Amino acid sequence: MSHPSRAPLADHVIVISRFRVSDAERPDFLTAADDALAALTAQDGCLAADLAQATDDPHLLLLRTEWAGIGAYRRALSAFDVKVRAVPLLSTCLDEPSAFESVRHWDGERIVSHTSGLAADAGAVGLGHAAGPDVDPVTS
Repeated sequence: MSHPSRAPLADHVIVISRFRVSDAERPDFLTAADDALAALTAQDGCLAADLAQATDDPHLLLLRTEWAGIGAYRRALSAFDVKVRAVPLLSTCLDEPSAFESVRHWDGERIVSHTSGLAADAGAVGLGHAAGPDVDPVTS
């Protein structure tokens, strides 16, 4: 499987999943996290992954992955191996947004801005609604 060395940051997606893990749960959690990391990093488009612990709270852990775009991340979540090895762990993370797209980055010389891919009506559109206020009706 090919892993791109760096995605164009306009499409770069960072996924952060935070977990609250007790001392008793920690050994099983770490085993599951290792398995999840192996499954995720085997997917095309995975640029980086790590498990981190909060420096001031030993029970707060973070699983961070970086992807070559939202499509790569979504395809990875659809892979059978990820569904079996990573999704069970990911389903135990804190209930909060976890996927972020790069809208500003430092390129080594300056701050570069990128347009967000978030739809303007993302907070208003739901199941059974049109995808935007300017959607023309279908004519027959």
